[in-house]
Amino acid sequence: MLTARTSSGRWDRFPQQILDFLSQDTVDLLIDGAHVHGYRSPDNPALWIRDHSDIMRGGRYRTADMKSAVECFADAQAASGRIYDYVITQPEAWINARENWEKWVRIPVEADVEYRFVKATFLAYQATGDVAWTKALLPHCERALQYSMSHPWRWDAQHGLMKRAYTIDTWDFDYTANRHPWLNFQINDHTFWGISHADNSGLYEAMLLLAQMQEVCGMAESASTWRKEADALKRRANKLLFNGRFYTHFHKLTPMTIPGVDEANQLSLSNPMAINRGMANADIARRIIAEYQLRLMESGAFAEWYSIDPPFPTGAFGEELLVPGAYVNGGVMPLVGGELARAALLHGEEGYGINILERYRMLIERDEATFLWYFPDGTPSSEETSTSPEATPTDGWGSSSMLYGFVEGLAGVCDKDRTFDQVDFRPRWAATDETEGTVTMDYPASGASFGYAFKYTPQAIEFEISTEGSVALDVLLPEGKTCTGISVGGRPGQHLEQALHHKHYVRSAPISVAGTKSLVLHLSDR
Repeated sequence: MLTARTSSGRWDRFPQQILDFLSQDTVDLLIDGAHVHGYRSPDNPALWIRDHSDIMRGGRYRTADMKSAVECFADAQAASGRIYDYVITQPEAWINARENWEKWVRIPVEADVEYRFVKATFLAYQATGDVAWTKALLPHCERALQYSMSHPWRWDAQHGLMKRAYTIDTWDFDYTANRHPWLNFQINDHTFWGISHADNSGLYEAMLLLAQMQEVCGMAESASTWRKEADALKRRANKLLFNGRFYTHFHKLTPMTIPGVDEANQLSLSNPMAINRGMANADIARRIIAEYQLRLMESGAFAEWYSIDPPFPTGAFGEELLVPGAYVNGGVMPLVGGELARAALLHGEEGYGINILERYRMLIERDEATFLWYFPDGTPSSEETSTSPEATPTDGWGSSSMLYGFVEGLAGVCDKDRTFDQVDFRPRWAATDETEGTVTMDYPASGASFGYAFKYTPQAIEFEISTEGSVALDVLLPEGKTCTGISVGGRPGQHLEQALHHKHYVRSAPISVAGTKSLVLHLSDR
Protein backbone atom coordinates (compact mmCIF):
# COMPACT_ATOMS: atom_id res chain seq x y z
CA MET A 1 0.00 0.00 0.00
CA LEU A 2 1.24 3.46 -0.91
CA THR A 3 -0.78 6.66 -0.83
CA ALA A 4 -0.18 10.38 -1.13
CA ARG A 5 -2.57 13.26 -0.48
CA THR A 6 -1.46 16.84 -1.05
CA SER A 7 -3.05 20.28 -0.91
CA SER A 8 -3.13 20.63 -4.70
CA GLY A 9 -4.37 17.08 -5.28
CA ARG A 10 -1.79 16.79 -8.04
CA TRP A 11 -0.03 13.75 -6.63
CA ASP A 12 -3.01 11.97 -5.12
CA ARG A 13 -3.52 9.52 -7.96
CA PHE A 14 0.09 9.06 -9.00
CA PRO A 15 1.22 6.22 -6.67
CA GLN A 16 -1.97 4.22 -7.10
CA GLN A 17 -1.91 4.52 -10.87
CA ILE A 18 1.57 3.03 -10.92
CA LEU A 19 0.60 0.25 -8.51
CA ASP A 20 -2.35 -0.47 -10.82
CA PHE A 21 0.10 -0.83 -13.70
CA LEU A 22 2.17 -3.23 -11.61
CA SER A 23 -0.88 -5.33 -10.79
CA GLN A 24 -1.06 -6.15 -14.50
CA ASP A 25 2.63 -7.04 -14.74
CA THR A 26 2.79 -10.06 -12.46
CA VAL A 27 3.84 -13.54 -13.51
CA ASP A 28 3.05 -16.73 -11.61
CA LEU A 29 4.83 -19.99 -12.38
CA LEU A 30 4.97 -23.52 -10.99
CA ILE A 31 8.64 -24.48 -10.76
CA ASP A 32 9.53 -27.93 -9.43
CA GLY A 33 6.23 -28.04 -7.56
CA ALA A 34 6.69 -24.63 -5.93
CA HIS A 35 4.65 -21.53 -6.73
CA VAL A 36 6.78 -18.62 -7.90
CA HIS A 37 5.49 -15.05 -8.02
CA GLY A 38 7.28 -12.20 -9.70
CA TYR A 39 7.10 -9.25 -12.07
CA ARG A 40 7.56 -9.55 -15.80
CA SER A 41 9.17 -7.44 -18.45
CA PRO A 42 6.86 -5.17 -20.48
CA ASP A 43 8.08 -6.74 -23.72
CA ASN A 44 8.38 -10.42 -22.77
CA PRO A 45 6.16 -12.72 -20.65
CA ALA A 46 9.03 -14.58 -18.97
CA LEU A 47 10.25 -13.96 -15.41
CA TRP A 48 13.53 -12.07 -15.84
CA ILE A 49 15.55 -11.45 -12.68
CA ARG A 50 16.75 -8.19 -14.27
CA ASP A 51 13.31 -6.64 -14.62
CA HIS A 52 12.02 -8.23 -11.43
CA SER A 53 14.82 -6.83 -9.27
CA ASP A 54 14.11 -3.26 -10.40
CA ILE A 55 10.32 -3.55 -10.43
CA MET A 56 10.30 -4.81 -6.84
CA ARG A 57 11.21 -1.28 -5.73
CA GLY A 58 7.57 -0.54 -6.47
CA GLY A 59 6.20 -4.04 -6.09
CA ARG A 60 7.27 -4.23 -2.43
CA TYR A 61 4.36 -1.88 -1.62
CA ARG A 62 1.75 -4.22 -3.06
CA THR A 63 2.93 -7.82 -2.90
CA ALA A 64 3.35 -10.11 0.09
CA ASP A 65 5.46 -12.68 -1.75
CA MET A 66 8.92 -11.17 -1.98
CA LYS A 67 10.82 -14.43 -1.58
CA SER A 68 9.71 -17.03 -4.10
CA ALA A 69 11.31 -15.46 -7.19
CA VAL A 70 14.64 -15.05 -5.39
CA GLU A 71 14.48 -18.62 -4.11
CA CYS A 72 13.67 -19.86 -7.61
CA PHE A 73 16.75 -18.28 -9.17
CA ALA A 74 18.93 -19.30 -6.22
CA ASP A 75 17.84 -22.94 -6.57
CA ALA A 76 18.79 -22.88 -10.26
CA GLN A 77 22.18 -21.23 -9.68
CA ALA A 78 25.14 -22.98 -11.30
CA ALA A 79 28.03 -24.28 -9.22
CA SER A 80 30.17 -21.49 -10.70
CA GLY A 81 27.85 -18.90 -9.19
CA ARG A 82 26.24 -18.01 -12.51
CA ILE A 83 22.56 -16.95 -12.40
CA TYR A 84 20.06 -17.47 -15.20
CA ASP A 85 18.52 -14.48 -16.96
CA TYR A 86 14.97 -15.80 -17.07
CA VAL A 87 12.61 -18.74 -16.74
CA ILE A 88 9.38 -19.42 -18.63
CA THR A 89 6.85 -22.27 -18.55
CA GLN A 90 4.55 -21.32 -21.40
CA PRO A 91 5.07 -21.70 -25.15
CA GLU A 92 7.24 -18.93 -26.52
CA ALA A 93 4.92 -17.39 -29.08
CA TRP A 94 7.58 -15.14 -30.61
CA ILE A 95 9.40 -18.23 -31.97
CA ASN A 96 6.17 -20.07 -32.76
CA ALA A 97 6.89 -22.66 -30.09
CA ARG A 98 4.14 -24.99 -28.88
CA GLU A 99 5.92 -26.75 -26.01
CA ASN A 100 5.05 -25.60 -22.51
CA TRP A 101 8.37 -26.75 -21.09
CA GLU A 102 10.10 -25.23 -18.11
CA LYS A 103 12.82 -23.32 -19.90
CA TRP A 104 15.78 -21.57 -18.30
CA VAL A 105 17.89 -19.14 -20.33
CA ARG A 106 21.22 -17.42 -19.80
CA ILE A 107 22.24 -14.94 -22.46
CA PRO A 108 26.03 -15.28 -22.80
CA VAL A 109 26.81 -11.62 -23.56
CA GLU A 110 24.82 -10.51 -20.51
CA ALA A 111 26.94 -9.52 -17.51
CA ASP A 112 24.50 -7.85 -15.12
CA VAL A 113 22.49 -10.83 -13.90
CA GLU A 114 24.46 -11.71 -10.79
CA TYR A 115 24.49 -8.30 -9.15
CA ARG A 116 20.80 -7.87 -9.93
CA PHE A 117 20.13 -11.16 -8.15
CA VAL A 118 21.84 -9.74 -5.06
CA LYS A 119 19.70 -6.60 -5.32
CA ALA A 120 16.54 -8.73 -5.51
CA THR A 121 17.67 -10.63 -2.42
CA PHE A 122 18.21 -7.38 -0.54
CA LEU A 123 14.78 -6.01 -1.49
CA ALA A 124 13.19 -9.22 -0.21
CA TYR A 125 15.17 -8.88 3.02
CA GLN A 126 14.16 -5.24 3.32
CA ALA A 127 10.43 -5.83 2.92
CA THR A 128 10.18 -9.03 4.97
CA GLY A 129 12.74 -8.33 7.68
CA ASP A 130 13.41 -12.08 7.70
CA VAL A 131 17.03 -12.38 8.86
CA ALA A 132 17.09 -16.20 9.01
CA TRP A 133 15.83 -16.46 5.43
CA THR A 134 18.35 -13.87 4.31
CA LYS A 135 21.24 -15.67 5.98
CA ALA A 136 20.38 -18.83 4.04
CA LEU A 137 20.55 -16.85 0.76
CA LEU A 138 23.88 -15.15 1.45
CA PRO A 139 26.07 -18.00 0.12
CA HIS A 140 24.19 -17.73 -3.19
CA CYS A 141 24.80 -13.97 -3.26
CA GLU A 142 28.47 -14.33 -2.47
CA ARG A 143 29.00 -17.01 -5.14
CA ALA A 144 27.20 -14.80 -7.66
CA LEU A 145 29.52 -11.85 -7.07
CA GLN A 146 32.60 -14.06 -6.98
CA TYR A 147 31.57 -15.36 -10.41
CA SER A 148 31.31 -11.77 -11.69
CA MET A 149 34.80 -11.05 -10.37
CA SER A 150 36.56 -14.15 -11.67
CA HIS A 151 34.98 -15.59 -14.82
CA PRO A 152 36.98 -14.68 -17.97
CA TRP A 153 33.78 -13.48 -19.68
CA ARG A 154 32.93 -11.12 -16.80
CA TRP A 155 36.15 -9.82 -15.25
CA ASP A 156 39.09 -7.84 -16.61
CA ALA A 157 42.02 -8.51 -14.29
CA GLN A 158 44.17 -5.75 -15.78
CA HIS A 159 41.75 -2.98 -14.75
CA GLY A 160 40.14 -4.82 -11.85
CA LEU A 161 36.68 -4.12 -13.29
CA MET A 162 33.78 -6.03 -14.82
CA LYS A 163 33.79 -6.43 -18.57
CA ARG A 164 31.28 -7.46 -21.22
CA ALA A 165 30.76 -7.78 -24.96
CA TYR A 166 29.99 -4.51 -26.80
CA THR A 167 26.30 -4.14 -25.98
CA ILE A 168 24.25 -0.96 -25.71
CA ASP A 169 24.76 -0.14 -22.06
CA THR A 170 23.35 -3.07 -20.04
CA TRP A 171 21.27 -4.63 -22.85
CA ASP A 172 21.58 -8.19 -24.07
CA PHE A 173 22.80 -8.21 -27.68
CA ASP A 174 26.20 -7.13 -28.93
CA TYR A 175 27.87 -5.48 -31.89
CA THR A 176 29.39 -7.92 -34.40
CA ALA A 177 30.35 -5.70 -37.37
CA ASN A 178 27.80 -7.61 -39.47
CA ARG A 179 29.38 -11.00 -38.80
CA HIS A 180 26.02 -12.24 -37.54
CA PRO A 181 22.78 -11.90 -39.58
CA TRP A 182 20.59 -10.66 -36.69
CA LEU A 183 20.83 -9.67 -33.03
CA ASN A 184 23.71 -11.62 -31.52
CA PHE A 185 23.71 -13.07 -28.02
CA GLN A 186 26.68 -15.43 -28.17
CA ILE A 187 30.32 -14.92 -27.25
CA ASN A 188 32.97 -16.20 -29.63
CA ASP A 189 36.54 -15.58 -30.79
CA HIS A 190 35.43 -12.39 -32.59
CA THR A 191 33.64 -10.73 -29.64
CA PHE A 192 34.47 -7.06 -29.10
CA TRP A 193 35.26 -6.67 -25.39
CA GLY A 194 35.09 -3.63 -23.15
CA ILE A 195 34.15 -2.21 -19.77
CA SER A 196 30.70 -0.78 -19.06
CA HIS A 197 30.02 1.65 -16.25
CA ALA A 198 26.59 0.03 -15.89
CA ASP A 199 28.03 -3.28 -14.69
CA ASN A 200 30.52 -1.70 -12.35
CA SER A 201 28.04 0.59 -10.62
CA GLY A 202 25.71 -2.40 -10.26
CA LEU A 203 28.49 -4.56 -8.84
CA TYR A 204 29.52 -1.75 -6.47
CA GLU A 205 26.01 -1.46 -5.08
CA ALA A 206 25.64 -5.23 -4.79
CA MET A 207 28.88 -5.51 -2.82
CA LEU A 208 27.61 -2.98 -0.29
CA LEU A 209 24.19 -4.63 -0.05
CA LEU A 210 25.82 -8.01 0.52
CA ALA A 211 28.01 -6.49 3.22
CA GLN A 212 24.99 -4.90 4.88
CA MET A 213 23.10 -8.20 4.95
CA GLN A 214 26.17 -10.02 6.25
CA GLU A 215 26.58 -7.55 9.11
CA VAL A 216 22.99 -8.11 10.20
CA CYS A 217 23.61 -11.87 10.04
CA GLY A 218 26.71 -11.67 12.26
CA MET A 219 29.33 -11.93 9.52
CA ALA A 220 31.23 -8.74 10.29
CA GLU A 221 34.63 -9.86 8.96
CA SER A 222 33.29 -10.86 5.55
CA ALA A 223 31.21 -7.67 5.41
CA SER A 224 34.32 -5.58 6.03
CA THR A 225 36.14 -7.37 3.21
CA TRP A 226 33.32 -6.68 0.76
CA ARG A 227 33.18 -3.02 1.75
CA LYS A 228 36.89 -2.66 1.08
CA GLU A 229 36.47 -4.39 -2.29
CA ALA A 230 33.63 -1.99 -3.11
CA ASP A 231 35.65 1.10 -2.21
CA ALA A 232 38.54 -0.05 -4.39
CA LEU A 233 36.23 -0.85 -7.31
CA LYS A 234 34.65 2.59 -7.05
CA ARG A 235 38.02 4.32 -7.23
CA ARG A 236 39.12 2.28 -10.24
CA ALA A 237 35.83 2.73 -12.10
CA ASN A 238 35.61 6.48 -11.55
CA LYS A 239 39.23 6.98 -12.62
CA LEU A 240 38.83 4.98 -15.84
CA LEU A 241 35.24 5.60 -16.90
CA PHE A 242 34.22 9.15 -15.95
CA ASN A 243 35.03 11.53 -18.81
CA GLY A 244 34.41 14.82 -17.00
CA ARG A 245 30.75 15.08 -18.05
CA PHE A 246 29.34 11.57 -17.67
CA TYR A 247 30.44 7.94 -17.70
CA THR A 248 31.88 6.84 -21.04
CA HIS A 249 29.47 4.41 -22.64
CA PHE A 250 31.98 1.65 -23.39
CA HIS A 251 35.67 1.59 -22.58
CA LYS A 252 37.06 -0.64 -25.32
CA LEU A 253 39.40 -3.50 -24.62
CA THR A 254 39.19 -4.67 -28.23
CA PRO A 255 40.20 -1.86 -30.63
CA MET A 256 37.42 -1.16 -33.14
CA THR A 257 35.30 1.63 -34.60
CA ILE A 258 31.59 1.67 -35.39
CA PRO A 259 31.07 3.83 -38.51
CA GLY A 260 28.58 6.66 -38.34
CA VAL A 261 28.34 7.24 -34.59
CA ASP A 262 29.94 9.73 -32.22
CA GLU A 263 30.86 7.21 -29.54
CA ALA A 264 32.73 9.71 -27.38
CA ASN A 265 29.54 11.75 -26.91
CA GLN A 266 27.19 8.85 -26.18
CA LEU A 267 25.27 9.24 -22.93
CA SER A 268 23.83 5.86 -21.95
CA LEU A 269 20.97 4.83 -19.71
CA SER A 270 22.82 3.68 -16.59
CA ASN A 271 24.36 7.08 -15.83
CA PRO A 272 21.59 8.11 -13.39
CA MET A 273 21.69 4.61 -11.90
CA ALA A 274 25.38 5.11 -11.09
CA ILE A 275 24.32 8.07 -8.96
CA ASN A 276 21.63 6.18 -7.08
CA ARG A 277 23.81 3.10 -6.66
CA GLY A 278 26.41 5.31 -5.00
CA MET A 279 29.34 4.86 -7.39
CA ALA A 280 29.13 8.48 -8.54
CA ASN A 281 30.41 10.89 -5.91
CA ALA A 282 28.67 14.23 -5.36
CA ASP A 283 30.72 16.07 -7.99
CA ILE A 284 30.22 13.37 -10.63
CA ALA A 285 26.51 13.25 -9.83
CA ARG A 286 26.14 16.99 -10.37
CA ARG A 287 27.96 16.83 -13.70
CA ILE A 288 25.83 13.96 -14.97
CA ILE A 289 22.63 15.75 -14.00
CA ALA A 290 23.86 18.90 -15.73
CA GLU A 291 24.51 16.89 -18.90
CA TYR A 292 20.92 15.66 -18.95
CA GLN A 293 19.63 19.19 -18.38
CA LEU A 294 21.72 20.41 -21.31
CA ARG A 295 20.43 17.66 -23.60
CA LEU A 296 16.86 18.43 -22.64
CA MET A 297 17.36 22.00 -23.85
CA GLU A 298 19.23 21.06 -27.03
CA SER A 299 17.64 17.83 -28.24
CA GLY A 300 14.09 18.75 -29.14
CA ALA A 301 12.87 15.40 -27.78
CA PHE A 302 9.80 15.30 -25.54
CA ALA A 303 12.00 13.92 -22.74
CA GLU A 304 15.72 13.44 -22.21
CA TRP A 305 15.48 9.96 -20.68
CA TYR A 306 17.41 8.35 -23.51
CA SER A 307 18.50 4.75 -23.66
CA ILE A 308 21.53 6.16 -25.49
CA ASP A 309 22.21 9.53 -27.10
CA PRO A 310 23.35 9.94 -29.83
CA PRO A 311 22.11 6.60 -31.18
CA PHE A 312 23.78 4.09 -33.48
CA PRO A 313 23.01 3.95 -37.22
CA THR A 314 20.07 1.85 -38.36
CA GLY A 315 20.87 -1.84 -38.34
CA ALA A 316 24.27 -1.47 -36.65
CA PHE A 317 23.39 -4.33 -34.32
CA GLY A 318 21.81 -6.50 -37.01
CA GLU A 319 18.14 -5.48 -36.66
CA GLU A 320 16.60 -2.99 -39.09
CA LEU A 321 13.89 -2.07 -36.57
CA LEU A 322 16.61 -0.56 -34.38
CA VAL A 323 16.43 2.81 -36.11
CA PRO A 324 17.77 5.84 -34.26
CA GLY A 325 15.22 6.72 -31.56
CA ALA A 326 13.79 3.20 -31.26
CA TYR A 327 13.98 0.95 -28.20
CA VAL A 328 17.46 0.79 -26.71
CA ASN A 329 18.92 2.68 -29.69
CA GLY A 330 17.94 6.14 -28.51
CA GLY A 331 14.39 5.49 -27.36
CA VAL A 332 13.11 7.55 -24.45
CA MET A 333 12.69 5.33 -21.37
CA PRO A 334 10.78 6.15 -18.17
CA LEU A 335 13.09 3.73 -16.35
CA VAL A 336 15.86 6.28 -16.97
CA GLY A 337 13.65 9.22 -16.02
CA GLY A 338 12.74 7.81 -12.61
CA GLU A 339 16.37 7.23 -11.72
CA LEU A 340 17.25 10.72 -12.94
CA ALA A 341 14.41 12.29 -10.93
CA ARG A 342 15.59 10.67 -7.70
CA ALA A 343 19.20 11.63 -8.39
CA ALA A 344 18.27 15.26 -9.08
CA LEU A 345 16.00 15.57 -6.04
CA LEU A 346 18.74 14.35 -3.72
CA HIS A 347 21.61 16.30 -5.25
CA GLY A 348 20.40 19.87 -5.06
CA GLU A 349 18.40 19.98 -8.31
CA GLU A 350 14.95 19.61 -6.79
CA GLY A 351 13.14 21.69 -9.39
CA TYR A 352 14.51 19.56 -12.19
CA GLY A 353 13.66 16.29 -10.43
CA ILE A 354 10.10 17.44 -9.80
CA ASN A 355 9.80 18.52 -13.41
CA ILE A 356 10.67 14.99 -14.54
CA LEU A 357 8.08 13.44 -12.25
CA GLU A 358 5.50 16.00 -13.31
CA ARG A 359 6.03 15.30 -17.01
CA TYR A 360 5.61 11.59 -16.42
CA ARG A 361 2.58 12.12 -14.17
CA MET A 362 0.84 14.09 -16.90
CA LEU A 363 1.81 11.51 -19.53
CA ILE A 364 0.26 8.53 -17.75
CA GLU A 365 -2.72 10.54 -16.58
CA ARG A 366 -3.43 11.56 -20.16
CA ASP A 367 -2.87 8.16 -21.77
CA GLU A 368 -3.87 5.80 -18.94
CA ALA A 369 -0.88 3.81 -20.18
CA THR A 370 2.89 3.61 -19.87
CA PHE A 371 5.38 1.97 -22.23
CA LEU A 372 8.92 0.67 -21.89
CA TRP A 373 10.09 3.21 -24.46
CA TYR A 374 8.89 6.06 -26.65
CA PHE A 375 10.26 7.62 -29.80
CA PRO A 376 11.80 11.06 -29.12
CA ASP A 377 8.66 12.72 -30.56
CA GLY A 378 6.55 11.00 -27.89
CA THR A 379 5.12 8.20 -30.03
CA PRO A 380 4.93 5.07 -27.86
CA SER A 381 6.49 1.78 -28.82
CA SER A 382 4.34 -0.82 -30.55
CA GLU A 383 4.63 -4.45 -31.56
CA GLU A 384 5.40 -3.31 -35.10
CA THR A 385 8.32 -1.11 -34.01
CA SER A 386 9.73 -3.42 -31.32
CA THR A 387 12.37 -6.09 -31.60
CA SER A 388 10.69 -7.90 -28.70
CA PRO A 389 7.40 -9.78 -29.03
CA GLU A 390 5.17 -7.43 -27.05
CA ALA A 391 4.73 -3.76 -26.21
CA THR A 392 2.40 -3.80 -23.24
CA PRO A 393 0.87 -0.49 -22.09
CA THR A 394 1.49 -1.21 -18.38
CA ASP A 395 5.28 -1.08 -18.27
CA GLY A 396 6.31 -1.95 -14.73
CA TRP A 397 10.02 -1.39 -15.26
CA GLY A 398 9.74 2.31 -16.04
CA SER A 399 6.72 3.08 -13.86
CA SER A 400 8.34 1.49 -10.79
CA SER A 401 11.44 3.58 -11.47
CA MET A 402 9.28 6.73 -11.47
CA LEU A 403 7.65 5.57 -8.24
CA TYR A 404 11.14 5.09 -6.79
CA GLY A 405 11.93 8.68 -7.74
CA PHE A 406 8.71 9.88 -6.12
CA VAL A 407 9.01 7.94 -2.86
CA GLU A 408 12.71 8.43 -2.14
CA GLY A 409 13.14 11.73 -3.97
CA LEU A 410 10.07 13.93 -3.53
CA ALA A 411 8.30 12.26 -0.59
CA GLY A 412 11.75 11.63 0.85
CA VAL A 413 11.36 8.22 2.52
CA CYS A 414 14.42 6.01 2.16
CA ASP A 415 14.42 2.72 4.07
CA LYS A 416 18.11 2.22 4.84
CA ASP A 417 17.86 -1.30 6.21
CA ARG A 418 14.71 -3.38 6.77
CA THR A 419 11.04 -2.82 7.63
CA PHE A 420 11.56 0.94 8.07
CA ASP A 421 13.69 0.43 11.18
CA GLN A 422 16.18 3.03 9.89
CA VAL A 423 14.76 5.74 7.66
CA ASP A 424 16.49 8.67 6.04
CA PHE A 425 13.70 11.28 5.95
CA ARG A 426 14.44 13.69 3.12
CA PRO A 427 11.20 15.39 2.01
CA ARG A 428 11.53 17.90 -0.79
CA TRP A 429 8.02 19.39 -0.68
CA ALA A 430 9.52 22.84 -0.09
CA ALA A 431 10.45 22.86 -3.80
CA THR A 432 6.74 22.56 -4.72
CA ASP A 433 3.69 24.69 -4.00
CA GLU A 434 2.23 22.03 -1.68
CA THR A 435 1.38 23.38 1.77
CA GLU A 436 0.12 20.21 3.45
CA GLY A 437 -0.50 16.55 2.86
CA THR A 438 0.05 12.97 3.94
CA VAL A 439 2.17 10.08 2.69
CA THR A 440 1.68 6.49 3.86
CA MET A 441 3.31 3.23 2.82
CA ASP A 442 3.67 -0.31 4.03
CA TYR A 443 5.22 -3.63 3.08
CA PRO A 444 2.56 -6.35 2.83
CA ALA A 445 5.33 -8.93 3.24
CA SER A 446 5.85 -7.88 6.87
CA GLY A 447 3.15 -5.35 7.74
CA ALA A 448 5.83 -2.74 8.50
CA SER A 449 4.75 0.81 7.72
CA PHE A 450 5.88 4.41 7.57
CA GLY A 451 3.73 7.48 7.24
CA TYR A 452 3.71 11.17 7.86
CA ALA A 453 1.58 14.27 7.63
CA PHE A 454 3.16 17.60 6.76
CA LYS A 455 2.19 21.24 6.92
CA TYR A 456 4.19 24.24 5.70
CA THR A 457 3.52 27.76 7.06
CA PRO A 458 5.73 30.87 7.03
CA GLN A 459 6.60 30.18 10.67
CA ALA A 460 7.16 26.43 10.71
CA ILE A 461 7.28 23.07 8.98
CA GLU A 462 5.25 20.55 10.94
CA PHE A 463 5.52 16.77 10.58
CA GLU A 464 3.62 14.01 12.32
CA ILE A 465 5.65 10.85 11.73
CA SER A 466 4.27 7.35 12.31
CA THR A 467 6.61 4.36 12.36
CA GLU A 468 8.59 2.02 14.61
CA GLY A 469 12.25 2.85 14.25
CA SER A 470 14.81 5.63 13.92
CA VAL A 471 14.42 8.59 11.58
CA ALA A 472 17.32 10.78 10.42
CA LEU A 473 16.34 14.19 9.03
CA ASP A 474 17.46 15.89 5.84
CA VAL A 475 14.69 18.41 5.16
CA LEU A 476 14.80 21.02 2.41
CA LEU A 477 13.87 24.48 3.71
CA PRO A 478 11.66 26.89 1.78
CA GLU A 479 13.58 29.50 -0.16
CA GLY A 480 14.56 32.48 1.98
CA LYS A 481 13.97 30.68 5.28
CA THR A 482 16.31 29.57 8.05
CA CYS A 483 15.64 27.14 10.88
CA THR A 484 15.81 28.70 14.34
CA GLY A 485 15.22 25.43 16.19
CA ILE A 486 13.42 22.10 16.11
CA SER A 487 10.99 20.44 18.49
CA VAL A 488 10.75 16.66 18.74
CA GLY A 489 7.72 15.36 20.57
CA GLY A 490 7.30 18.80 22.16
CA ARG A 491 10.89 18.92 23.42
CA PRO A 492 13.82 20.90 22.00
CA GLY A 493 15.97 18.90 19.61
CA GLN A 494 19.43 19.21 18.07
CA HIS A 495 19.85 20.12 14.42
CA LEU A 496 22.36 21.35 11.88
CA GLU A 497 21.53 23.64 8.97
CA GLN A 498 23.67 23.14 5.90
CA ALA A 499 23.85 24.94 2.56
CA LEU A 500 24.28 23.13 -0.74
CA HIS A 501 24.11 24.83 -4.14
CA HIS A 502 22.21 27.84 -2.72
CA LYS A 503 19.67 25.54 -1.00
CA HIS A 504 19.42 25.04 2.75
CA TYR A 505 18.72 21.77 4.55
CA VAL A 506 18.04 20.87 8.17
CA ARG A 507 19.75 17.70 9.29
CA SER A 508 19.75 15.79 12.56
CA ALA A 509 20.99 12.61 14.14
CA PRO A 510 18.46 9.73 14.16
CA ILE A 511 15.33 10.32 16.21
CA SER A 512 13.59 7.35 17.81
CA VAL A 513 9.91 6.97 16.90
CA ALA A 514 7.67 4.36 18.53
CA GLY A 515 4.19 4.96 17.20
CA THR A 516 3.73 8.63 16.32
CA LYS A 517 5.94 11.60 17.03
CA SER A 518 5.59 15.27 16.15
CA LEU A 519 8.46 17.16 14.63
CA VAL A 520 8.45 20.94 14.16
CA LEU A 521 11.06 23.02 12.35
CA HIS A 522 10.72 26.64 13.49
CA LEU A 523 11.43 29.13 10.71
CA SER A 524 12.33 32.75 10.25
CA ASP A 525 13.32 34.86 7.27
CA ARG A 526 16.93 34.54 6.26
